[in-house]
Amino acid sequence: MPEFMDVHHNMKGITADQLHEAHQADLAIERDEQVHFKQAWADPESGVVYCLSEAPSAEAVQRIHERAGHKADEVHPVPLSV
Repeated sequence: MPEFMDVHHNMKGITADQLHEAHQADLAIERDEQVHFKQAWADPESGVVYCLSEAPSAEAVQRIHERAGHKADEVHPVPLSV
């Protein structure tokens, strides 16, 4: 399954609990779009959040994030990794 890295901006001050809560919201509905969110990272100072997922498409990733209440600003395919 293809991997995607999505980016959320304007989340300055996000806490570990808020990141966990947002990730759990995605996990609760990810199967509806055959997406699996593998991990999430955040930089509270800059307000940038990154999520790594496996999904059939970038659009599927975005639909889950929108439904969970935190639309991604960018969704990038990750065709190569080591």
